Amino acid sequence: MKTPLKIAIIGITGNVGKRVAEEALNRGHQVTGIARTIDSIAVRNNLALLIGDIDDPEGLARILKGHDLVVSSIKPTDFNHDKLIKAVRLSGVKRYVVVGGAGTLEVAPGVTGLDSGLLPDFVVPVAKSAQNYLDILRSSKDINWTVLAPGAEFTAGERTGKFRLGGHELISDENGKSAISFEDYAIALLDEIETPRHLKDYFSIGY
Repeated sequence: MKTPLKIAIIGITGNVGKRVAEEALNRGHQVTGIARTIDSIAVRNNLALLIGDIDDPEGLARILKGHDLVVSSIKPTDFNHDKLIKAVRLSGVKRYVVVGGAGTLEVAPGVTGLDSGLLPDFVVPVAKSAQNYLDILRSSKDINWTVLAPGAEFTAGERTGKFRLGGHELISDENGKSAISFEDYAIALLDEIETPRHLKDYFSIGY
């Protein structure tokens, strides 16, 4: 068992946040779950639930202070990117791990899903927002960030523990399908948290 970490998860009520919290708790870590409303999350050992708002960076920073790392699992269109970065900076927390977007990954050398023009219209705003946030992180010299970008189909499923990790490319199977479950994604994210291999970088996951 690795040394337990104090992990703050912003957006714990979301699909990914819930799974990341569950995976972290099952591995013996201490979790602080943060959201604007926390009523939907059950209380359990080693889990603290706190109300926080990205629109109040100073207040959020006070909640984050003292943790080993912060995980952001919020849909990129649902928050002000600069305010969240400000909160992380003010908190003094050394590591920042972000749930990324598939549209930021390359579908051909040097061509992202967003650049390809092949994304469905309803996906484009989220992809653009995820790319903007990734660009902000990549230009940040003082934040020790990591982004894990999922497969194109990112849905509830099984916790199989069988998946592939990549670099900046979208991972697809032999039939051209790109997918990962929330549950398996959470495994890979916690693996990276416990044994960092992609500091100040982003990487991909898929079946």
